[in-house]
Amino acid sequence: MAVKLRLKRMGKKKQPVYKVVAADARSPRDGKFIEAIGLYNPKTEPATVEIKEDRALYWLNVGAQPTETVRSLLSQKGILLKRDLMKRGFSEEEIAKRLEEWTKLKEAKLAAALKKAEKSKSKKQSEAKADTIEDSNSAAEVKGTASGEA
Repeated sequence: MAVKLRLKRMGKKKQPVYKVVAADARSPRDGKFIEAIGLYNPKTEPATVEIKEDRALYWLNVGAQPTETVRSLLSQKGILLKRDLMKRGFSEEEIAKRLEEWTKLKEAKLAAALKKAEKSKSKKQSEAKADTIEDSNSAAEVKGTASGEA
């Protein structure tokens, strides 16, 4: 039996919430599954991802194939990195150390991206204010020339 780690859609219309499940590859998307190993809510800001790390590692180690979306979620949580380090034979301390370094690097990248987005947002706002001032000045000029002709 081929097992896949995939998403099972739940929630209301236009408000999806997904369970991360281990399911037989032949079962339908929202059908029977073997075990629920997590939850994914893309509607929150940022998206909420809760995965039972030990169960995800178990299913990956027994040969379950994650779908592309689940693979990216596992990667975001560092579960695939941990599995790779375990397969390479690193000690628990070394794995914990490398995961901590990876987490710090990830947080630094996120902070830099937020800072850059905030800077570009403030720049756009200042440009928009300048455009509205220019538009009001040109409108005043047009009115002034029209009243001078009359």
